[in-house]
Amino acid sequence: MSYETLRLAREQAILTVTIAREKSLNSLSVEVLSDLRDLLLHEGDNLRTRGLILTGEGERAFISGADIAAMTKMTQRAGGTFCELGQEVSTLFEAMPFPVIACVHGYALGGGCEMAMSCDQIFATRSAVFGQPEVLLGLIPGFGGCVRLVNRVGLSKAKELIFSGQKISASEAEQIGLVDQVFGNKEEAMAAARNFLLKTMPASPTAIAACKRAVHASLGETIIAALDRERREFVRVFGSEDSSEGLKAFLEKRRPEFSERTKQT
Repeated sequence: MSYETLRLAREQAILTVTIAREKSLNSLSVEVLSDLRDLLLHEGDNLRTRGLILTGEGERAFISGADIAAMTKMTQRAGGTFCELGQEVSTLFEAMPFPVIACVHGYALGGGCEMAMSCDQIFATRSAVFGQPEVLLGLIPGFGGCVRLVNRVGLSKAKELIFSGQKISASEAEQIGLVDQVFGNKEEAMAAARNFLLKTMPASPTAIAACKRAVHASLGETIIAALDRERREFVRVFGSEDSSEGLKAFLEKRRPEFSERTKQT
């Protein structure tokens, strides 16, 4: 499949998705979000994909934010639809049954920061700049920023960043827990992301998908509710072919041969 606003590359079961709007600093238009939604809906069922890297074209921006020029022409109703689409895409990134890494260079503002936060890991270059500047435009974060930033950096720091609209460096973002690792340049970050994903390949795809569901379900839940979800995921995986093969391989002192990833519902 091909997409007008995306560039795709696949290597060793790792799919690299590049937002290809360099002239507009890879801003998120309706077309970009629609392409991302269609891609992610497809990849969630693609047994060949075991990891995904999200990045942006060029050197100036990962994703500079939403397409402001297009937003100025939207009615209130269209703005609501745009918000729903952005939330759908960020939720799909979060729900992928395999690890997803954002490789961030340059600007990751507004919707760009929100898309990065919907990934499992954020690898950034020293040039990266993060922020949720929506209040400076008379808006609020609408693609998940008010929710995921709290989960990443805590309530107090999230309020500080959202209320002020300030931009922060990759170094500060790493210090507060927004960024997982910082690298010298984009090539180093991309190589590290691929190595990280390759290290997950020996693991059971079924188990990784279950871990992601259990971890994300725990956010905002009570301990009792989160533990109940963990138990249900454990029971589901315990009855799988991967579990049977993994336990048997351990006793036989050999590497397990897990089945192909199947979608869990």
